[in-house]
Amino acid sequence: MNGTPRANRLHIAIFGRRNAGKSSLINALTNQDIAVVSDVPGTTTDPVYKAMELLPLGAVVFIDTAGIDDEGELGALRVQRSIDVLNKADMVLLVMDSGTGISEYEMDLVRRCREKKLPLLVVLNKADAHPVPPSFLEEVTTRFATDPVLVSAKTRQGIGELKIAIVRNAPSQWDDQTLVGDLVREGDTVVLVVPVDLAAPKGRLILPQVQTIRDILDHDAMAYVVKERELKASISTLNKKPDLVITDSQAFLKADADTPSDVPLTSFSILFARNKGDLATLVAGAKAIDELKPGDKVLLAEACSHHRMEDDIGKVKIPRWLRQSVGGDLDFQWCSGPRFPENIEEFKLIVHCGACTINRREMLSRIMRAQEAGVPIVNYGVCIAHVHGILQRALSPFPELQEVLKDN
Repeated sequence: MNGTPRANRLHIAIFGRRNAGKSSLINALTNQDIAVVSDVPGTTTDPVYKAMELLPLGAVVFIDTAGIDDEGELGALRVQRSIDVLNKADMVLLVMDSGTGISEYEMDLVRRCREKKLPLLVVLNKADAHPVPPSFLEEVTTRFATDPVLVSAKTRQGIGELKIAIVRNAPSQWDDQTLVGDLVREGDTVVLVVPVDLAAPKGRLILPQVQTIRDILDHDAMAYVVKERELKASISTLNKKPDLVITDSQAFLKADADTPSDVPLTSFSILFARNKGDLATLVAGAKAIDELKPGDKVLLAEACSHHRMEDDIGKVKIPRWLRQSVGGDLDFQWCSGPRFPENIEEFKLIVHCGACTINRREMLSRIMRAQEAGVPIVNYGVCIAHVHGILQRALSPFPELQEVLKDN
């Protein structure tokens, strides 16, 4: 709880050919030997993440990747894992050895960055080994439409200038999404319904609840935290009705019954669906729940790899509610962690978690992949509210979504 979650950090991916000095650069930027450095090509196999503070940007994550020119069957797999990092990157550092010139590998990466509208910085490394001709600088500037930064990861030459360039080129609105800041005003009262989650370590709340409390406090509103059986009593003790009630999705029915009908009600999961992805798309995906038939394939996707407890929300509860809604059994499959399945066309529906452990770019990438495959995707909280028949109530803080609900 004392550190910024990785999902809330600016993700800066470092790409380049083998032995361009990517690992050395990440060590120089972090001032730590976090990445293994070797003269042997292909030392870095899987992406390496290093969290740090880079003022004035604040919390960032540098991602070291395998060489984009790796060879062989295993090399192709490593390259693909590197390319997958673009789905979660907020900006890219393309590291080049100026002595090797521009190749098809750099141009392909630049093309991919342009398609994803990713800010790109070109870093010419090994400036200590050989001078960079002005003609090459001009070629890089022309072909990549950006001024390169000259550095030496070995001697730390130019590292300060590179940090400044990162600050100047970082996306200006990379993490300006608020959880509840636009839903509350100074002095508002927000009641949070927090069942004690068995998956949370003793003495702690789960991440979405902690982040929501912090966002409420950041916007000078007041947060009241209660368990589901205390909601009705807590509302009765307030000198005015709360301005907003936010519940764990698993307690939706209880919260709906105990919250006055004129008080907006939603869930942590729905707030994160809006914060990390595209809530309108996820709400539209709820229509597919009514079209499911027994035997259909449904993917339940979670961004983290937590230990599943008895009556787990993704493994037990949501499948049970969906079976009840469909009136028969469904073919459920599960995925968890950072790897999202490649072949999703076979599914009739994807039900995704709140995405509190991944960043917005990665969640949007997953939604886009579902759209390209023609597979409806819905969020845990939206799904639960829909099967319980209270989706309209759960979206009451978001009047702009009423048209989407009408279409459903």
